Amino acid sequence: MRIILYTGKGGVGKTSIAAATAIKLADEGKRVMIISTDQAHSLADSLDVKLGSETTKILSNLDALEIDVVAESESAWGNLRTYMKEILTSKVESGIEAEELLVFPGLEELFALFKILDIYEKSDYDILIVDCAPTGETLSLLKYPDLFGEMLEKLLPVKRKMVKVAGPIVQTVTKVPMPKDNVFEDIERLMDKLERLQTLMLDKTIVSLRIVTTPEKIVIKETKRNFTWLQLFDYNVDAIIINKVYPKIALEGYFNQWVKLQEEGLLELEESFRDVPRFMVMLQKHELKTIPVLKAVSTFYGEVDPSGILAVHKTFSIIQRENRHFMEIYLPFAEKSEMDLGQNNGEIQIAVKNEKRCFALPDVVKGKAIESAKFENGTLTIAFAQS
Repeated sequence: MRIILYTGKGGVGKTSIAAATAIKLADEGKRVMIISTDQAHSLADSLDVKLGSETTKILSNLDALEIDVVAESESAWGNLRTYMKEILTSKVESGIEAEELLVFPGLEELFALFKILDIYEKSDYDILIVDCAPTGETLSLLKYPDLFGEMLEKLLPVKRKMVKVAGPIVQTVTKVPMPKDNVFEDIERLMDKLERLQTLMLDKTIVSLRIVTTPEKIVIKETKRNFTWLQLFDYNVDAIIINKVYPKIALEGYFNQWVKLQEEGLLELEESFRDVPRFMVMLQKHELKTIPVLKAVSTFYGEVDPSGILAVHKTFSIIQRENRHFMEIYLPFAEKSEMDLGQNNGEIQIAVKNEKRCFALPDVVKGKAIESAKFENGTLTIAFAQS
């Protein structure tokens, strides 16, 4: 089963492109499911059908749904939610709704990812198409499994045996309720699901991301940042779809000044993403909605099979030269002035502007201090001291 996620800046048309791709693949005989993780769902509008959290048959080979994050939240939290609520209400003043405090930033995006995992593990389809939220929310969605897993480990490190022995005393002194066995079971279940999710999302033979953009300077700039951050988290971007390309005849007369701007934008995209397959979607005479219109526009892939893995990028590698080890990390479009590097307990931390990622070092360099680092031609090269 293949999973293809479509993301991009708000308003670039990613929902329409995702829907057109799903229709094309279904027409070719593949069993396709398309889902929306965007809380401001527009997938139903694009397909011109009514959608909800239950699977809806669109075509003979195409099903669709819009994820209900509230329902997914209830399913994912279980007894852990009740326990977290007890902790919060034991420490906050009356009048504050514990339900509101339980809404951690990015948590709803995580539950949307759980739905992707569930659909994948049931394996009822050949392809899952995911219409993601705009860029910022998608980044939260994709980095949250790692962050939330770390939070759970730090938040609830108490072992069952310790709770049974010291729990009553701790609860009396601190007024914080101790977790029951069913809470630990839920934590273990949640941690197991997070591990399965992370393994799946980083499997480049299964999951691809495709960035939808337009040939406008401000959108291209965000597309580059998006690509860099996705590389930082080791996700595979296998295509760039350039939407809303105006035909030259449409830019004659009053819009003539746009000809040069669009040409500059298309050239920048070509030069910036030379190693990534690019597809152009011309601006249509009609709004991209309803199945016949989406089916007509889906020809932008040409002879390429959209269900395939169109490119694979290696984010980082360990190399050895003259008895020294180096780590190379591919971060195109990053600015040296916006980068920060640190090392702690067998990990290195890399920050690019306001996005941070921790890399667990392999055994061959674990314990070795960083001796130097340089950033050239989109690649960060870290040199480790000799043993």
